[in-house]
Amino acid sequence: MVTSSAAYSKTASQTMRKSPLRSTGSEWSLSELDLLLLAGTVGHTLSLAASSFVEEEHQTWYFLLSTLCLAVFQDVCRKYFREQSGSGDGDEHLLPSKDCRPSAHPKAEICSEKWLALATPPFILLCCRLLRSLNQTGVQWAHIPDVGHWLNSSEHKTVLSLLAAFCLVLIYLLVQRRCSMVSKVALALGLLGVYSYRAAVGNVLFPWQHSDRTMSKGTVEARFVYVFVLGILFTGTKDLLRSQIITVDAKLKSRGLWEIYSGLVLLVSLLFRAHNLPILCCCLLIQMLMAQFIWKNLHYDAAQTTIMHYWFGQAFFYFQGNSNNIATVDISVGFVGLESYIEAPAIFLTALSTYAGPLLWACHLVCYLSSDTDRSTVAVGHGCYCLALLRSVPAVAYIVLVTSLRYHLFIWSVFSPKLLYESMHLLLTAAMCLFFITMEQSNSSSERIASGKALVHPFITMSHLIDCTSEAANVNTIDSYIVTLDTSIHNLQPKQTRLRHDESPAPLHNTDYFPVMVTNLEDAGTKKEGNSHPNR
Repeated sequence: MVTSSAAYSKTASQTMRKSPLRSTGSEWSLSELDLLLLAGTVGHTLSLAASSFVEEEHQTWYFLLSTLCLAVFQDVCRKYFREQSGSGDGDEHLLPSKDCRPSAHPKAEICSEKWLALATPPFILLCCRLLRSLNQTGVQWAHIPDVGHWLNSSEHKTVLSLLAAFCLVLIYLLVQRRCSMVSKVALALGLLGVYSYRAAVGNVLFPWQHSDRTMSKGTVEARFVYVFVLGILFTGTKDLLRSQIITVDAKLKSRGLWEIYSGLVLLVSLLFRAHNLPILCCCLLIQMLMAQFIWKNLHYDAAQTTIMHYWFGQAFFYFQGNSNNIATVDISVGFVGLESYIEAPAIFLTALSTYAGPLLWACHLVCYLSSDTDRSTVAVGHGCYCLALLRSVPAVAYIVLVTSLRYHLFIWSVFSPKLLYESMHLLLTAAMCLFFITMEQSNSSSERIASGKALVHPFITMSHLIDCTSEAANVNTIDSYIVTLDTSIHNLQPKQTRLRHDESPAPLHNTDYFPVMVTNLEDAGTKKEGNSHPNR
């Protein structure tokens, strides 16, 4: 326990030293980004007390996301420009990431990484501006025609078909990079099935399709995609269980999580309407750019990364065209691949399609924290705790506000639908955090057992020790083995945790297993077998 705490403190101190974002004067000082994240989260919670802010909540998240991109851009400029004139650390910012392989042209690689990092925040701002015009939401400007209406018109079906095909190809290129070969093939066939489903229901066109072809429900095509979704999820779950039960492998665990994430992306691409596929593409592209050039290079901690994921997830919830009005829920996705209404699949598919943005960003958070080798082993637990806190605090505050405003004029038209959205979002987040925390705890237990077996082998239980020593000849032999056992346990303790003379010994935990030399015990028992001692 002491060793893990010391290791975590050492890791945190190294992160604090490497990060250019925190002040070195005080350990509890807040950076400008910390103040922005704190003020934005608290301000959004307080804004839920006004009915106008609830109706136009998407504007709040668009503003917070744009401000976050500007703050990140300031940190990137500070890292790559202002610190060049600093003493001592002038060349530290030019070092590439730890996970980058050495290349023949390191200066060119560093320069390209620098400019890509500088271009990432403006590119994200551009993507967010384009996504805002894709679906008009809210109350005041919901009647204004948007790009989605233009794409869904019959005159522009060819443009929508080309856009959907390009988005599906881009989704495959962004997702397949960390999948196994089997999952890559399944993902490619699944995305082809997604396009076939959209062509079957009449949203897009095949090049060889006749315009007078009768449309179908697309049930066969959708079930074809479901088969590949289940296959990818099964492959990811199998790798995840292997990394926890059979062998402790961080790469296998990371690949299993990513394949589960890939299966979720494939399912969401099937449920999204054809004109909303650019939203999924931009989501994956922003995640890749932020993970590659922002979060790793600027050494953001788990809490900062979690809040950023949460903000992006909330913004993408409204990019899909959702609002705090029940009328914007797309219930048609509950019948994708079904010939009749079935309650459980319909509820699951509708909830997944509605909250696809927050769920995809939450899953990516766990994948990123688990794959980052520079972070502590408890980073996933800290991220899940922060995510649960970010969801539970606004929900509790909003319940108090709704209770106090129960006689408000818009209690049924504004506040009550928002309460339903908050409750469902809180339920999905709690289920996801519970799953990932359980997985992380079981993985930590496996790592502790594996590390213990790697220290000394073999292990025997105390009852086995008593059985072996019961055959010893005299008390002196037993005492010598107890002294040897105590010495072995003392030698296993790290030097930093050994007691000094003026310290009192701490109670031992998890001492069910003791390292002993089984061969010595068996030899001693064999030599003295048959002898007896009155005091044995």
